[in-house]
Amino acid sequence: MVIQLPRVLALDVGEKRVGVAVSDPLGLTAQPLLVLPRRPHGVFLEKMAELRETYQPELVVVGLPRRTDGRLGPEAQKALALAHELRSRLGLVVFTWEEWMTTVEAERLLKSDGLNSRQRREVIDKTAATLILEGYLQRHGSQVPAQS
Repeated sequence: MVIQLPRVLALDVGEKRVGVAVSDPLGLTAQPLLVLPRRPHGVFLEKMAELRETYQPELVVVGLPRRTDGRLGPEAQKALALAHELRSRLGLVVFTWEEWMTTVEAERLLKSDGLNSRQRREVIDKTAATLILEGYLQRHGSQVPAQS
């Protein structure tokens, strides 16, 4: 008998796109899932509601980018606003995860895998979301943190 733990989704929030990753049924690994367009916003929320129904995540981890000096910039403010909206409008449990340069790291990994620039552009956002989820799972597993 395989024990299934609650699934966790992770989001890498960008200006135009949101990368999505999902944990495996055992809560051990992160897998890239898809990239959603941010606009129109209503369509984005509909797609997130569909993901909620399909995966029934116990938690959504939203990457919270920090600047190199540690401050929260406009990108982080947008991620926080989206996290709040996912909580209030979709009833999701959301936890923000401080991330540093995950898109840069994703770019490096994809280059080392031999992907050309067009191929990297297609998968970079969901790869960055996977890195965010890997960091979260290494620290917490599929446990929902007490404070989000």
